[in-house]
Amino acid sequence: MSLHLRPAMRADLPVILKLIEDLADYEKLRHACVATREELDKHLFGEHPWAEVVLAEWEGEVAGFALFFHTFSTFLAKPGIYLEDLFVVPERRGRGIGKALLVHLARLAMIRGCGRVEWSVLDWNTPSIEFYESLRARQLKEWHVYRLTGAELEALAGGKPD
Repeated sequence: MSLHLRPAMRADLPVILKLIEDLADYEKLRHACVATREELDKHLFGEHPWAEVVLAEWEGEVAGFALFFHTFSTFLAKPGIYLEDLFVVPERRGRGIGKALLVHLARLAMIRGCGRVEWSVLDWNTPSIEFYESLRARQLKEWHVYRLTGAELEALAGGKPD
């Protein structure tokens, strides 16, 4: 039994996309998953990478991933890490892979001088909520997430840029 964490490389794009699609299926959000290899390549490995991916390999096979990016806290005056997605394939759960990915991000946050690591979880995802709370993460009950996408984003922006 061996677990290895490593930064994703461009050659990993097919497996990253598959993990994202599997996550979308798990979260019952496949209809919202429009990610493509081309978009992932551009935004993960292009001229200006917007996010990073750490892959977890169990006995040489990819078993999960964490996709994250930096944020900034004005109150802390420090950067932070926002964990966009954490996913472990169902047949590899219960082996400490998710925890290892979070420990890795916590260490990375400390190395990079970050003041926090944050993420969101769907309110029905009890197994994940219990897992996060077992790591002493706390839910911020006083905050609500808001989002603009698609037509609403375009309307507020006054149309698509030229």
